[in-house]
Parts: sequence; C-alpha cells; structure tokens
Amino acid sequence: MKGVYIIMSNIADKFEELGVIPVVVLNDAKDALPLAKALVDGGLPCAEVTFRTAAAEESIRLMHEAYPDMVLAAGTVLTTEQVDRAVAAGASVIVSPGFDPEIVDYCISKNIPVMPGIVTPSELAQAVKRGLTRVKFFPATAAGGIKMIKAMCAAYTNVRIMPTGGINTANLEEFLSCDKIFCCGGSWMVKGDMIKAGEFDKIKDMTAEAVALVKKIRG
Repeated sequence: MKGVYIIMSNIADKFEELGVIPVVVLNDAKDALPLAKALVDGGLPCAEVTFRTAAAEESIRLMHEAYPDMVLAAGTVLTTEQVDRAVAAGASVIVSPGFDPEIVDYCISKNIPVMPGIVTPSELAQAVKRGLTRVKFFPATAAGGIKMIKAMCAAYTNVRIMPTGGINTANLEEFLSCDKIFCCGGSWMVKGDMIKAGEFDKIKDMTAEAVALVKKIRG
C-alpha cells in the first residue's frame, strides 16, 4: 500500500511544478491528439480528461500513446469500472468530483493514485484517515474559495489542495499564492467551444500564457 502514496507524491510534485492542470472535456476522440500537442507545445504536458463524455477513455489512450511522458488524470470518475477503464487507457491518477469512499478505497487497494474531491472538513478528515495528503477542492469558488481552504486546512498541516472550479487568470494568483495549494485545475485555456472549432493554435497560445502567469506569480 505504501507504494501508491509514493507514486501519488511523485505525481503531485509534477503537478506542483506545472502549477496549472488543464481540465478537459472531449466530445470526440479525434480532437485528443491535436489538443495534447497544443498543451505539450504550450508548456503543460498534463491534463485532467473528464469522464463526462463517451470519448474520454479513447482520448486518454490516444494521448498516452502519442505522448507517454504526459501526466494524464482521469476526472469525474464515478464508478470503479471507470477507474479500471481509465487506468487501462493510460491515466496516471484518478480524480473524483466528490469524496466517494468506494472509489477511494478501491484505488488504494489496487495501488492506483487517487485524488478525491472534497468540500467539507468531514470529507477532508476521511481522506486524511486513508493516508491521503493531496485532494481536490471542488467547486472551488462556489464553495468558499481561498478563505474556505485556509480555514479548513488549518487543522491538517500535511494536506495540500488542488482547487478546481471557477479558476481563471483573474484569480489564479490569489490561489497559487496560498501555501496550502500545490496547483490549480482550470479549463479557461481548453474551453469546449475552442476544441470544437479546432482552435488548437489558440489553445497552445493560451496554455503558454498560463505557464508564464504561473512563473510570474511564483517569482
């Protein structure tokens, strides 16, 4: 069991290094490769590909095969069956929108890195009880934002947070400046309408801007 925490720590370190994790919704797997190229070329070799669509599994597979060094998270995972499919496709870590004990325990039992979503101290306590020190806070801005994160984490000194939901260029500095936050999930550089329109050059440029903003914030 110790191994999964080591692997998760390595993934978390990579996420922290990058600062921003693009949260992607792909309706058609044909967009997976040009999107992956845009993210890699823009300086963010990572993505949280959400299982909100039927194209998620194949998209992860295509991205992983073409860019094996890309860190791919499977997001919005709601069942253990989706966990298995995501990992088989090449996902490195499972991300759930809320704290689902069945999914978390299943991942731990299978040595699969998992980052559950939490929004309350009780959910955070359940994560800590299982040895997890990196969790997703979702929906971040709607659930109280940076003030909620600071208040909730005060009692948990080893926990660090990935806020997702409502993060953009206007508030990224506020979040990343907090020492309780190791990275932020965001979709502003990978919006669905841009993907649908094939605006991958624009996505690359906006990704590069996000990378530059992270560097500016962190000095």
